Amino acid sequence: MNKYVLRTSLIWLLIFAIVLSVMAYRSHLRTQPTTSSEGIQPIASGPSPQPAMAQTENGMAMSSQKMEAPLAPVQLSTEQLQSIGVRTGTVEYKQLSDDIRATGTVDIDERLLSYVQVRFPGYIRRVFADATYQYVRKGEPLFTIYSPDLVATQQEYLLARQNQKAMSASSVEGVASGAASLSSAAEQRLQQWDIPQSEIAKLKETGKAISDLTIDAPASGYITERNALPNMYVEPSTRLYTVADLSRVWVNAQVFQNDIGRLKPGDRAAITVDAYPDRTFSGRIEDILPQVDMTTRTVRVRLAISNPGVKLKPGMFVNVDLKSALGRQLTVPASAVFQTGTRQVVFLDHGNGSLEPKDVVLGPRVGDDIAVLKGLEAHQQIVTSDNFLLDSESQLQAAAGTYTPPPSNMGNTTQQASTVNVDFTTDPNPAHRGSNTFRVKLTDAHNHPLTGADVSVTFFMPSMPAMGMAAMNATTRLLPKGAGLYEGQGSLDTGGTWQVTVTVQQNGQTIATKQLHVNAEGGM
Repeated sequence: MNKYVLRTSLIWLLIFAIVLSVMAYRSHLRTQPTTSSEGIQPIASGPSPQPAMAQTENGMAMSSQKMEAPLAPVQLSTEQLQSIGVRTGTVEYKQLSDDIRATGTVDIDERLLSYVQVRFPGYIRRVFADATYQYVRKGEPLFTIYSPDLVATQQEYLLARQNQKAMSASSVEGVASGAASLSSAAEQRLQQWDIPQSEIAKLKETGKAISDLTIDAPASGYITERNALPNMYVEPSTRLYTVADLSRVWVNAQVFQNDIGRLKPGDRAAITVDAYPDRTFSGRIEDILPQVDMTTRTVRVRLAISNPGVKLKPGMFVNVDLKSALGRQLTVPASAVFQTGTRQVVFLDHGNGSLEPKDVVLGPRVGDDIAVLKGLEAHQQIVTSDNFLLDSESQLQAAAGTYTPPPSNMGNTTQQASTVNVDFTTDPNPAHRGSNTFRVKLTDAHNHPLTGADVSVTFFMPSMPAMGMAAMNATTRLLPKGAGLYEGQGSLDTGGTWQVTVTVQQNGQTIATKQLHVNAEGGM
């Protein structure tokens, strides 16, 4: 038994030692960088505020940025501005009125509904308004009703009036006033039952109780509900008619919740209906209801609309154009804003081809204009076209870090501080995905080879958020080979169009830069 326990303990110790060894080996792998087949040394995983950089053996640095590429000012000559068709505009204040389009339905204005009920039980005798949606005018008869309680109360009233006349001359104290009090109480009961004054006057005049009382329409409108039938017994709780005045109706517009913040009660609205293509109905927002439809994510906006001729029928489907007054806003043309995916950029025009990218915070778009909440000031000159090309050029300048404003008379793609000819080639030609040889030939104004220079070549491809691609940046330093020739090896991670900047420095000063595009083969 002791041998068995000893053997079991040894087995568990062996398993524990193996587990510790595996964990230590894995920990060692996580802390040690590895080298890929192309000589690129990946950075250990973990959060970093800066884009990760991978250094190759030949001096080329490839960027795997996860953030938007930085932007830098752009300097273009007059000829370049004309060749790419750059147009400019001005930041200015405008009175903006936004249009929000929605759909809606016509509904009855609940405040124009009238209900017909009686305040005493009885039997309906005759019915005059006998159809739903029949139009009735105020005061027209609807039906007649016989009520034993009403007849008894009328007789009590007539008897009280007779006693009042008979006792009015009595000398006994309190008799005349008591008779008058009984007569007044009976008349008040008739008034509380909502008996018209005309019927009470008729009762006083004839001295006979009215067996069949006529009930008139309380308002003009259409009968939307009818429950009054001949010989039907009714009580005070029975709703006999509902009369709707349709001279003014509600339109319940379904507005997306994202647009609700731009609306307020009192804003104007225009209503159109397919049934009347040449007719527009005007109204205003009466209320924005505090409820979101969970299915459509819309909010019901109630509009009060005048309805002459009852053209708008309850339940009708309509189109709604809401006019939202946004007030005086700082605006730019919509074409001036470049959407990078995570931010909005506008290029300021400082004159003489000097363009500066500016991050802005935008408000609502109204037609061809966009409100600017932050980032610009009135009367500034901005670029209103070809912002995509300028954004690519700005990213290239920021990546190369060699922005140098050229002389104003320079009209080609070579930007120089002195007269230096820069000739760039690749081997193979055209370049392809993977390893390439980059060569630069430098000559001076007299076509003599230029030696003793520091030459670097930067390849840059802007980010493409729609395709899920981050910006790529690769820099290669070229070594002198004699006779003004400089050469270096570099690798391109993908095919496609690369923006290339050749930078030439001498004695720590930039003496020439050249910018061009290189189409690399091999696909992405």
